[in-house]
Amino acid sequence: MSTKKALSWLGFWVGLALLFNTGVYFFMGPQKALEFLGGYIIEQSLSLDNLFLFLLIFGSFGIPAQYQRRVLNYGIIGAIILRLIFVVLGVSIVNRFHWILYIFGFVLILSGIKMMLKNEEHQNFKDNKLLKLLGKIVPVSDELEGEKFFVRKNKVLYATPLFAILVLVEGSDLIFAIDSIPAIFSITTDPLIVYCSNIFAIMGLRNLYFLIEKLHSSFEYVKYGVALILTFTGIKLSLLMFHIEIPIVLSILVIFSLLALSMLASVVMKNSTKVKVTE
Repeated sequence: MSTKKALSWLGFWVGLALLFNTGVYFFMGPQKALEFLGGYIIEQSLSLDNLFLFLLIFGSFGIPAQYQRRVLNYGIIGAIILRLIFVVLGVSIVNRFHWILYIFGFVLILSGIKMMLKNEEHQNFKDNKLLKLLGKIVPVSDELEGEKFFVRKNKVLYATPLFAILVLVEGSDLIFAIDSIPAIFSITTDPLIVYCSNIFAIMGLRNLYFLIEKLHSSFEYVKYGVALILTFTGIKLSLLMFHIEIPIVLSILVIFSLLALSMLASVVMKNSTKVKVTE
């Protein structure tokens, strides 16, 4: 997908989300509209780190670009189902045990710190535990078979490397959901708002991925912005223990500013590096 096409489709999904947000404003009120906007921004921001991870996974296995699209399509379908399960379970647990929000806050703070310290570039995805488990269930072939996930050889059913990649992508999304859903709980616990903000963010992920694929080298500091967003939402949830609530408008401004500053820092540092090399 070309950069122009990816940007156009991403603009379409973002515009659709804003249109839905306008509907929420008129039918459910300004408070719910702010909650949706906050949840949507959080989900889009945190998804950036997950998409960078997808880039590393595809690159590690040398998956051609024409096959990545199918994996992403199935990954999005899986993410939609996972989010529904996580939202329903998460809201039920929070409604029954409100103190779980404080634990979510502590976990998010740890996740943010871990993300800042972690170096994903040197991960060996081929030794991933999920792939080892998959190999015990069904044998995995050594070569790609076009866009096929399964192939039969000598009457034996094999999973292709493309299916193994899909398992990794879904597994990483599962871990991502463990962070992103509690992060949105720092804004709202309304199941409809949480799920809709997730779905609208997810629908634009494929286009955002192809955009990041071409521009990822320009935004190497975004990872730290995402880590700070996780830490901030964790602090926001933890403060509820002391009956201190950060207003939604302020939360949205902080989250948006952290993401924007991390992008700006990436561009500035890259340009300064280019200047030094030229000199």
